[in-house]
Amino acid sequence: MSIRHGLLALLERGPRYGSQLRTEFESRTGSTWPLNVGQVYTTLARLERDGLVAPGGEDAAGHTLYAITDAGRTELLQWYERPVDRANPPRDELSIKLAMAVGAPGVDIRAVIQSQRHATIKAMQDYTRLKATALAAVESGRSHERDDVAWLLVLEQLIFQTEAEARWLDHCEARLVRLSLPADRRAAEPEPPQAATAETPTPTPTTRPRRTARTRRG
Repeated sequence: MSIRHGLLALLERGPRYGSQLRTEFESRTGSTWPLNVGQVYTTLARLERDGLVAPGGEDAAGHTLYAITDAGRTELLQWYERPVDRANPPRDELSIKLAMAVGAPGVDIRAVIQSQRHATIKAMQDYTRLKATALAAVESGRSHERDDVAWLLVLEQLIFQTEAEARWLDHCEARLVRLSLPADRRAAEPEPPQAATAETPTPTPTTRPRRTARTRRG
């Protein structure tokens, strides 16, 4: 997640101060990736150092305002146009956990997978319920705010992500079962199904969730 570019995108709409940027960032993303004020001001200091923002005076309450510079607008436009780099994927705790659990003494890796699958499906159900609520608000005309549309897109990404994680866990379990078979039986067993490709339709959840996920705004 690029906090610096997220802040630049908010500043492109006009000067803002630190805690205001934090509030708007969390509103736009439904508090999925909460920030603290320290992160915001540290990022603003780096943006100022790089010439991408500049102090823009104070508001009536004495808050220091920051404004995007021309160099900042150029950087923001390039960020929008540039694909997200997948050459160095972020560390994923679940992948690391399963990698470490393979062959670890006293660890039942299938139990680890089952526990995670339960949590993953529950999260997917929660996201699906929140999506239904957000979609109903947008499509009914009660809300046309860009924050609501942005939150809907974030929710859909989270749903697709958890669906993929659930399929990967199924694949891991099938792989482990196959590897535990004797060699002669293993040769006769089919390979575990591969993860869906871009051409494979993504299944949609059929179970309506219980609401336990974080609400969009307090």
